[in-house]
Amino acid sequence: MNVIQATGKRTTKKTTAIACVFVDIGGVLLTYGRDRHARKRAARKFNLELAEIEDRHRLNFYTYEEGKLTLDEYLSRVVFHQKRSFTRAQFRRPRCKTTQ
Repeated sequence: MNVIQATGKRTTKKTTAIACVFVDIGGVLLTYGRDRHARKRAARKFNLELAEIEDRHRLNFYTYEEGKLTLDEYLSRVVFHQKRSFTRAQFRRPRCKTTQ
């Protein structure tokens, strides 16, 4: 690549092509809508105590996000740590509908 400097001299510099770019877009991709508002809607729909869900979410989400927990393990810790009147499939269904 030829570069013209401010002095008017032409110099040659080697450049390296960019092979990969890593970007953090703040939890937007691949989250399936599991944000604060989605948890609030789920708590309302399934008659869950929001404060407890939020506490359990905070304790487990980063481990889940790092890939150290599966979604089922995360849900076991956050929602299904006690017997519920609904199934995992019923709980997961609204999440899938909101992200399509």
